[in-house]
Amino acid sequence: MTIEILMVVGFCLAAYSIVGNDVPQTLGTFISSNAHRPWWILWIYISTILAVVLLYGWWASGVGDASYGRLETIPFPEGGITWLYIIPPILLILLTKYGIPVSTTFLVLTIFSPASLGSMMIKSMMGYAVAFIVAIIVYRFVIKKVAQYFAKTRDKEPAQIWIALQWISTAFLWSQWLIQDLANIFVYVPRQVPFEFLIFAILVFIVLLGVILYQRGGAIQKIIDTKTGVTDIRSATIIDFIYAFILLIFKEWSNIPMSTTWVFLGLLAGREFAMSMMLNEVNKHRTSRNVSKDAMKLMFGLAMSIILATTLPAFYDFVTHWGK
Repeated sequence: MTIEILMVVGFCLAAYSIVGNDVPQTLGTFISSNAHRPWWILWIYISTILAVVLLYGWWASGVGDASYGRLETIPFPEGGITWLYIIPPILLILLTKYGIPVSTTFLVLTIFSPASLGSMMIKSMMGYAVAFIVAIIVYRFVIKKVAQYFAKTRDKEPAQIWIALQWISTAFLWSQWLIQDLANIFVYVPRQVPFEFLIFAILVFIVLLGVILYQRGGAIQKIIDTKTGVTDIRSATIIDFIYAFILLIFKEWSNIPMSTTWVFLGLLAGREFAMSMMLNEVNKHRTSRNVSKDAMKLMFGLAMSIILATTLPAFYDFVTHWGK
């Protein structure tokens, strides 16, 4: 009974911490560019997509796997969930409170499978590099004139087509993010998820999404709001499409979990550098400082993950044996 309670507690804490940390990164541009709309409209839209993705993934797997195969190399602990696995999401909640966009993939999954850290880190670093380079190429050369036009007409009402495109891009991005990051939450439950627990999980997610959207993204949203032109629905749409396509490519590449946080910040960093080359309004020194600051936060999160993965299991074994 205690193990089952810890499983539910771990799942809920992971869901709460990941929704608070990762969801604003994924939906940040959507939240910023729709600040004039009632929060509950965004909530209903995002919650509907989440329910569809979860139900389809669970059904399509044929074995009740809600993680889209991302946990194939990370088995459920033989002894069940203990207090050892509860610490990472608690730490993540504390870091999120101070607006530190650490990787939930590293913080949570490395406790379950320390041996997987290397492959996850390599894939995540590649994701950052690819997103950074793609953003510079796209904004500096492919849509340079478009980006400059957006900057000049930022205060004008955008055409109605952009509203439809942004909501479509958000649905695309949100679904790809869920497929990548659901593993960070469902790692706390058996790989064959009972349907009753799936419904419980959906309800938990919907409630937590309501909280984060009511708060308009929370502390992490402040990072997105500092980027150039993200409140412009046209710019937000392009960011979301690029982010979603990169996640799609890496999803098809392998089932190894990766940090979507690294991809997201790599994309924003590349975009900021490209914008600083094109627009006089963007301060180059401030851009470099902000990108460096975000990178330092990523490295801090990675360091915390490595420390936890290497010390917590040993500490748990020591306390357990000492208690006996």
